[in-house]
Amino acid sequence: MRSNRLFSFIVVVAIYAIATIFGIIIYKLLNYDFWLKFLISDICATVIVFIFSLLFKNASCYDPYWSYTPMVVVVSLGLTFPLTPTRLLIIIAILVWGIRLTLNWAYTFTGLDHEDWRYMMLKEKSGKLYPFVNFLGIHLFPTLVVYLCMLPVMGMFYYDASINVLVIIFFVFALIAPSIELIADMQMHKFRKEKTGTFNRIGLWKYSRHPNYLGEIMMWISVALLAIAACGFKWYFIVGAIVNLFMFLFISIPMADNHQRSRKPGYDEYKKETRNLLPIKRFKTSN
Repeated sequence: MRSNRLFSFIVVVAIYAIATIFGIIIYKLLNYDFWLKFLISDICATVIVFIFSLLFKNASCYDPYWSYTPMVVVVSLGLTFPLTPTRLLIIIAILVWGIRLTLNWAYTFTGLDHEDWRYMMLKEKSGKLYPFVNFLGIHLFPTLVVYLCMLPVMGMFYYDASINVLVIIFFVFALIAPSIELIADMQMHKFRKEKTGTFNRIGLWKYSRHPNYLGEIMMWISVALLAIAACGFKWYFIVGAIVNLFMFLFISIPMADNHQRSRKPGYDEYKKETRNLLPIKRFKTSN
């Protein structure tokens, strides 16, 4: 049954329904600070997903968490606090981003018999320590990154958020970011379907090895700046965007590059011909 896509999809939906209900119950029961309540309930929901990932022996049960949780949080905030134009903008931005990313996961999801190559690599390298690596590295760390990225969003409901030109500008950038990811994903799906070569040189992928990562980085920087423009500078508004940037630059991108290099001959030459993130063509200069 693990190889059955429909069955697997139903299981994942059920896992997240249970995790969501459990997280909401924990949030309601806690009598702590606004920020701490969200953090604890977020971690508790992560633990639920982790338990099911152990039961199904597949850490990829966690994959939708990155996009699903921010949507739950922003919808919950929208139903709890008075809805102002600025808060409506951030709700739209998060939902557009989250729906696109979740749909892309659903499109590429093949079943519970498939596990992300990164998790399999960590399992092989960590050996008996894998249960700890699984919880701390694959589940808890991304949850904390998502929580930090959502601090400016939560701040826009906790504080008075005004509307101004900068808010509109950064909102537009927050919509451009998932649009870049959408275009990059569509181009990658087309490349994999047509199998036109070893390396994807279609559209954005011709100039950037990681245009989808670029969109992800751009998204959370835009959200942080939008919140600062609306509520004033709070140092913790930018922490998530910075941590997210470093995660991609020093963990996700190097892992992806090394994985490609080990599987595809000629990757080093391809790497020289494309940029890391920015889709700007390199021009050779003569001495």
